[in-house]
Amino acid sequence: MKIFARDDAMQMLNKVPEVTVYFWIIKIMATTVGETGADFLNFGLNFGLTRTSLVMASLLSVFLFMQLRARKYVPWLYWVSVVLISIVGTLITDNLVDNFGVALETTTALFGLALLATFALWYASEKTLSIRSIFTAKRELFYWAAILFTFALGTAAGDLVAESMKLGYAYSALMFFAMITAVTVAHYGFKVNAVLAFWIAYILTRPLGASCGDWLSQPTADGGLGLGTVATSLVFLATILALVIFLSITRRDVTPTTA
Repeated sequence: MKIFARDDAMQMLNKVPEVTVYFWIIKIMATTVGETGADFLNFGLNFGLTRTSLVMASLLSVFLFMQLRARKYVPWLYWVSVVLISIVGTLITDNLVDNFGVALETTTALFGLALLATFALWYASEKTLSIRSIFTAKRELFYWAAILFTFALGTAAGDLVAESMKLGYAYSALMFFAMITAVTVAHYGFKVNAVLAFWIAYILTRPLGASCGDWLSQPTADGGLGLGTVATSLVFLATILALVIFLSITRRDVTPTTA
């Protein structure tokens, strides 16, 4: 396929956004939509887990193909892909747990190992895990594989802490927020490697967003606020849309290409 036949000498512009406060806001909201959106399609519309998984995987394939074909970072295309891969990552974990009876402890360990293997192969091939250098097709494929596993891992870890360990959605969200804060302090205060800090924070935002989504949407009897999956998803999607339009106009999150 042509998307895999690009000559490295004809490098694309960096395909992912600059890591700014906008990046983290949209990322956390995308993870929340991944949780509530999957629940809405599965239960609210009665699609069922299998049908929902097939529909969302098909949509992800279309938009991910468009993303891979693009020659530069396109805000709306990138973030649609992130939202869809968030939903699919959630559904992968839900399928393993609900349809195949795999324990949350096992899925957490499984996706943790898959993510580590992806990072190992990526670094062995490219000698970097920096997202500021995603300007070849190979690096972009490694990047999206890592993103998928972070969402699946985050879903499993979030459910494990909130449900199996009975910590509850609100306390789980606070715990993961505190962990992200600790990573931020370690990076800016103690000069922990930027790439390492980024990926740890990126992984932790998934269970944070999932816990927030469940806390907002689930019934009060289950420890939530009872807002429902529809209202929660619409509010977060509208906020994401507004921010993506803003970034498309201002181009504040365009990353300079690194040689």
